[in-house]
Amino acid sequence: MDRRDAGVALVALGIAPLASWAQPARKAHRIGILSQAIPLPERFALLSAALRELGYEEGRNIAFDYRFAEGREDRLPGLAADLVAKKVDLIVAFLNPEILAAKRATSTIPIVMVYAMAPVETGLVASLARPGGNLTGTTLQGPETAGKILEVLRDAVPGVARITILGEPEFPGMKLYIRATERAAEAMGIRLTLLPVRTLEEVETAFTVIARTRPDALYVVPTGAIVLHRARVIEFAARQRLPAVYTAKLLVIEGGLISYSQDQAALVRRTAAIIDRILKGAKPAELPVEQPTKFDLVVNLKTAKALGISIPKSVLVRADEVIQ
Repeated sequence: MDRRDAGVALVALGIAPLASWAQPARKAHRIGILSQAIPLPERFALLSAALRELGYEEGRNIAFDYRFAEGREDRLPGLAADLVAKKVDLIVAFLNPEILAAKRATSTIPIVMVYAMAPVETGLVASLARPGGNLTGTTLQGPETAGKILEVLRDAVPGVARITILGEPEFPGMKLYIRATERAAEAMGIRLTLLPVRTLEEVETAFTVIARTRPDALYVVPTGAIVLHRARVIEFAARQRLPAVYTAKLLVIEGGLISYSQDQAALVRRTAAIIDRILKGAKPAELPVEQPTKFDLVVNLKTAKALGISIPKSVLVRADEVIQ
């Protein structure tokens, strides 16, 4: 009896063929995760949960290779190259420096962008509708939301007239947001001061300047050093009794006053859907880059009380989440 006949005989007896006759198990998809920040468990838990809803279970049909630069942008090229060498099936890259490092490392492995900032203007993709190349994904809120963020701060703390921005001007795409914020501030009669924050030393220098100049409020854009040292920023604002608006919900959960930003959970679910389509054979070049459509206003009333601020009811009724 040859191997084929033996297999037929076993099937006829109701016995599954073993060893060499068995069908090979489907290979788990390997997903590379590239992030400049220190590991933020909630960020990756959201992505893992969203993929699980689509049928991807870690340890069964999907595996993650994490690479964290821990705040050091200069490490990103090496980490991206390492993921390419590992022959991952897809790279998920958070924010522009990571996306750019991944793009330079490979032109063949699909790259899914998360929180891309102005991806067309910064040259990451050809267009939102047809990104081209091996990239697609989701974007941060656009520069056009700058005015809304200032409105939120002004409504929450009426009378603010001098606002200091903490940000990283050289961060890819940031200048577009800064210009949009300056235009919105001018229209509202608000005076802005920008303090560049790229390192821990600049964080401390900014604190010294703010303590001396005493602005009415802070506008914090959490990238790079600010994300890495966000606990210091939040604690400083509290110590100086300064209201601050953040463009990321995380910092309000951790003690900041107020934030207005894209709905992170909704955006991550859209990211997971894009990953799913690519793993099933879709080409990144043909999948439109998706922009956020839902935004969250989050207020921390515990922080407001500590600052001696009474948040108007008109703001609280608009809030998507109020932290007591």
